[in-house]
Amino acid sequence: MTAALHIALGAAGPRIVPPAPVPVEALLLNRRPEEAAALLPRLFGLCRAAQSLGARAVLGLPVRPGDRAALADEILREHLMRFFVFWPRRLGLPPAPLPAQGRMAEAVFGPAGGCPGPGALSDWLASGLGVAPVLAGIAARFGPGEAVADLPESTAESLAGGAAQENSPWLRHRDNPLLAGIEARLGRGPLWRAAARLVDLEACLTGALAPGAELRPGGTVLVPTARGLCALSARVCEGRVSSFRRWTPTDHLLAPGGVLERSLASLPRARGALAPLVVDILDPCLPVQFEETADA
Repeated sequence: MTAALHIALGAAGPRIVPPAPVPVEALLLNRRPEEAAALLPRLFGLCRAAQSLGARAVLGLPVRPGDRAALADEILREHLMRFFVFWPRRLGLPPAPLPAQGRMAEAVFGPAGGCPGPGALSDWLASGLGVAPVLAGIAARFGPGEAVADLPESTAESLAGGAAQENSPWLRHRDNPLLAGIEARLGRGPLWRAAARLVDLEACLTGALAPGAELRPGGTVLVPTARGLCALSARVCEGRVSSFRRWTPTDHLLAPGGVLERSLASLPRARGALAPLVVDILDPCLPVQFEETADA
């Protein structure tokens, strides 16, 4: 069973204690590349297609037929689960079954079949169409500057490290006007982050998101996931894995001074009951245990 992320909330600010990391490198060392690439996705419950594709690419193995399609399906499903199941439950809305293939765009956005423009967001949120009630529920709960975190965006170089940074679906949509408008009004808070998932979901449905493994100078491989970008590096000597490193969106999210810590720190103490919703939107990919400290 995956260990839990422990979050304590108090007057001194949030205290975040991540679980002990899975010893990925130790488990893969001295294995043949094919064996290591098959084992990595089995070590984790989520993002298995991303882990598989990334491992094969960084270990010098060929991409197999269907690997990219499996990753695209994985990202799409992760987004749909947030909008139709997990976030509605947290907001007190009825969850819904995932929409059938061929009807997804209308089920998500309504008859328009796509994200609203910046000037049409308010009308869409009030329309009740598609997943608009989910976004409207998030918008109603957070004011400007609440649960926000403004960090430097990830780069190919910074991803290969554990420092705090903005590693989220927004990286794939930096110039999106809808997201820019939300950020200007409210900051990089829950609505901005949920809307980034919505924009990414639209890219999945239109085929604009064509995920694959990108080999960067220095040997780091970047792979898209539903939560952002995963970076991997490895070495193979004499047919065996001699080193393996992996940095995920969760690593950057939970880093000291990272998005999770800053988002909870900027949530007013009187609105601490919203902390579980904030964490659900950030999606640390771990079970979470909350504690309210004595000084809260």
